This record gives sequence, C-alpha cells and structure tokens, in this order.
Amino acid sequence: MLTIKQLRDNPSYIIKRLNVKGFDAKHIIDEILKFDDERKAIQTRLDANLAEQNKIAKEIGILYKEGKQAEANSAKQQSVELKEISSKMQDEQIKVEKLLSEKIVLLPNIPHTSVPDGKTADDNVEVRRGGIITELHNALPHWELAKKYDIIDFELGVKLTGAGFPVYKGKGARLQRALISMFLDINTAAGYLEIEPPVMVNESSGFGTGQLPDKEGQMYHAELDNFYLIPTAEVPVTNIYRDVILNKSDFPVKMTAYTPCFRREAGSYGKDVRGLNRLHQFDKVEIVELSLPENSYEALDRMVSHVEEIIKQLELPYRIIRLCGGDMSFTSALTYDFEVYSAAQERWLEVSSVSNFESFQANRLKLRYRDENKKTQPAHTLNGSALALPRIVAALLENNQTEHGILIPKMLQKYTGFERIF
Repeated sequence: MLTIKQLRDNPSYIIKRLNVKGFDAKHIIDEILKFDDERKAIQTRLDANLAEQNKIAKEIGILYKEGKQAEANSAKQQSVELKEISSKMQDEQIKVEKLLSEKIVLLPNIPHTSVPDGKTADDNVEVRRGGIITELHNALPHWELAKKYDIIDFELGVKLTGAGFPVYKGKGARLQRALISMFLDINTAAGYLEIEPPVMVNESSGFGTGQLPDKEGQMYHAELDNFYLIPTAEVPVTNIYRDVILNKSDFPVKMTAYTPCFRREAGSYGKDVRGLNRLHQFDKVEIVELSLPENSYEALDRMVSHVEEIIKQLELPYRIIRLCGGDMSFTSALTYDFEVYSAAQERWLEVSSVSNFESFQANRLKLRYRDENKKTQPAHTLNGSALALPRIVAALLENNQTEHGILIPKMLQKYTGFERIF
C-alpha cells in the first residue's frame, strides 16, 4: 500500500510511474488528497473543540467553588453542546477516513525504474537463458504420457471434484513428493527456515499481502467462516510478521514453505489449460524474505540465482524474464519470471515468479523495524516460487521421454528412489 506521505511528496512522479503498469492514477490520487485535506480540517476543528471543552470543564469547577451556580450551569450546558458537536465531527472523521482507505488500497505498487515499458507478455525482456533445448520427434504431451504410464488421472479428478484437480498415482505421486522434498532441502540448506502454515487465511491476512481486495474473485472463499483458501504460501508466511516491529539485527528473515495452493482461474480456456498447464489445486514450495530497504534488491538478485540453481539441478532448459509494467502484479515493484521449455508442446511454461514488493506489503501488514534513531520504518518484503510443481512435472515428463520410459534427472533420483518411469 502506498502512503499519504508518498502521494503528498511527489504525486506527479507516482502518476507517471503507475502509467508504466497501465494504471491511470490521477483521478484516484486527486480524490485521496482531497479526502486527506478534509480529514485534516476535521481534525483541526475537533482539536479546537476538545480544547474548548477542557477549558470549560476547568471553569465549571471554579464557578461552583465560587458559588456562581447559574454561571456554572450555563457552562455545563455549553459543554454538553460542544460534546455533541465533537461527536458529530468524530462521525464525520470516521466516514472520511473510510473513504480515504477505500481509495488508497486501489492504487497498485510503484514499479521499479528498471521495469520495461509494455502492455503484455510480448513486451517482457529476456534476461538470460540456460540449459539445452533438445528436439524430440513424435513427442507426446504430458497428459498423454500421464495416461500411458498411469501416473496422473485427470478424469478421476473430474469425478472427485472437477476439472483442474488431478489425482497423482504411484510414481506420479512419488514424483510430487520427491520434488517437494528436494526443493525444501535446497531452500533450508540456503538458510530459509521451513514453515508449515495453515492453508486457509482470514481477511486480514489476504489484505496484508495484497490479495484482497484485488483478487478476491480468484480465491476460493469459505463464506460461513470468512476464510480464504490460499493461492500461495506467500500469504500466510508473510503474515507471520503482520503487526510486528523488528530490530535491524533481525534481518534478513528467510522462510520457506510447502503448501497446496488453490486458484479459481476464472476465465481460463484453450490449450493453455490442458493437463497440468493450469490447475485449480496444485503444490508449490515458496521462499519469502524480509529485508532492510537498502538490501532488498541485493536480496532479489540472490533469490533469482537461488531459483535458477534449482532449475539447473533439474536439468531443464530455462529462461529468465523481466516483466514489463503491463504484465506485473498489483503488488510488485519488480518481478522476474522463470520459464522452462516444453519439448512436446514446443513452448515456454512459467514455473516461478520472484518479486520485490519493497514497502508495499509492509505498509499493509504494519511490518516495521527500528532504525538507528529508534524510529520505526517499513521493511521490504520479497517472495518467489521455488518451485511450483505442475509445469515442472509437465516439462520433466515431456523433455525426458524415451522409447524406454521417462528418465529422472540425476539430482532427483535420490528423492524418487527410481531412475525412470516405465
């Protein structure tokens, strides 16, 4: 969440930068500043009214002591009238503050200066790529391989729940478990504390990381309890530090978590939703970091290198993309996407996003730290997928298919307990 101070200090800069995200902020910022002026004016009048009440309260006691009953009663009546005025002003202030809050949460995060201009994924910038793309002849897509080797049952998932809820079986289930264990082991070895969080969160948690009110239509909602199924472990893990004040010596705070994730994916259709390409329930291992502001972009680079190393160990061809403004999320200041190449589908599949949110989430979370002067400042938050399983599994199955089954990458074999699926 942006702050009033940011909007006051340089509204024209913020309007210009949000245009990079394709967001016209001028009207909203004008309204926010107007409401803020109203709030300040009400507060000034309220302070003056309360001061007058306090002054009269002191005078009433003196008048009674002096035996001036009539004057004291008159002053009491005046005090009652002032209290009624104060009450009305407080109600007015609450109303204006509510309008102010409703408007300010509509503003997305300011994109970093390195974010490329652009409106769609076609305008993203490739940073680098690695691995070798091998050409396969008569290659089967992963949904056919899954059926051939009886490791993922999409039709059974439809029977049990609906489309987008696959059932993993035998070596398919073991492959899922192996990947989760591998990712967590690599993350914890790099200093990330493993967390096992709830997979349902309350409204405050959804607001804290920016899913609410922006993405409520994409989240599964348990209305009776007003809980939301998480779209990513980022939500509960980052919210561990909601309303917390840290010391500088506490940084960096590094956490990792495996969770199932749930996304409605409303409006998805076409070839991009075949098989594992787009699911409503999927497994993902997440990394989250809390950083001092001056170190957060160094932390982002470190997280990007960390995810890159995991993909290298899976022996998958990959590329790293810096997202343009129009393709970025509401909360991000800078995002790198990782894509792996699908040999059978002959296209790139996104498997991770690594983002710096700067102070945007911290302002919503009220996540602070004490600086050298003992003043509290917002921390910076970052997160990344390390990694999301569905498209990793799709690429592993498709790229490693042979006449004699599907080969398992060497690093993964100690987790699966088998060298191939056949």
